[in-house]
Amino acid sequence: MDIDVLGALDVRENGVSVAPTAPKPRQVLALLAVHADRVVPVASLIEELWSARPPRSARTTLQTYVLQLRELIGAALARGTAPGPGSGGRTAKDVLVTLPGGYLLAAGGGTSDVREFDRLAGLGYRAMDAGDFQGASRSLGAALDLWSGSAFADVQTGAQLTMEARRLEEGRLCALDQRIEADLRLGRHREVLAELTVLTSRYRNHENLHAQFMIALHRSGRRGEALNAYTHLRTTLSRDLGLEPSPRLRRLQHSILMAAPESPPDPPAPARPPPHPAARPHTSEHHPTQHPSR
Repeated sequence: MDIDVLGALDVRENGVSVAPTAPKPRQVLALLAVHADRVVPVASLIEELWSARPPRSARTTLQTYVLQLRELIGAALARGTAPGPGSGGRTAKDVLVTLPGGYLLAAGGGTSDVREFDRLAGLGYRAMDAGDFQGASRSLGAALDLWSGSAFADVQTGAQLTMEARRLEEGRLCALDQRIEADLRLGRHREVLAELTVLTSRYRNHENLHAQFMIALHRSGRRGEALNAYTHLRTTLSRDLGLEPSPRLRRLQHSILMAAPESPPDPPAPARPPPHPAARPHTSEHHPTQHPSR
């Protein structure tokens, strides 16, 4: 089974899509897909579908959605044109498994864009630790290329999928932060300017992205704009959060003020991303991105 959730949902068995069009069965498949090869409790599925007010028939209705998914999987198994190794003889119940307390979607050795993202990002982080900025930029760039939009972009999301989307977005942002860091250390300050212009507008309170923007501007001979970027961040932090920029950002501003044009400041120390297991609780997209290096 091949699973893509970093953008539009696409789940394929033997090359045939098994993603339903109806919103709620699609939600069920999305939650099972992001937790592929692990049991998703019935309670989590019910919370995803109906939040805190499930109907009395919730379990029966969920079973109906599971049956609908198995019908799609069974049809894909029957007409798949590119069967993979070991696929012969599998039934829909072998792919979408009922287990005590929940359901499990068995990937069966197929692909998962989330797992591939984690693998490539991990390679990139280790390369950063080793000082291999070329390798870090390459691996992290490949990880980021797996994203085609927001996670679960075409899925109606409840509490569980919303939490998963935030977790995945935080992983994406950590990888992006580190890829830009690697590029700055490779002297690609002009190449990242346009990207950082967009990112600092989108993540208005993200200190590390603003620090990188300031460095890229200054190294490109745009010292005044670099200082303006600091002033804009300070105004935004004060207005939105009642905070001042961190001491690290204040030191960066001072170094830009004092530096000669031929002696731009070094990039900030690489932010260390948090561990990125397959599933962990996550915080909101808006505020955990403020100080990723803390």
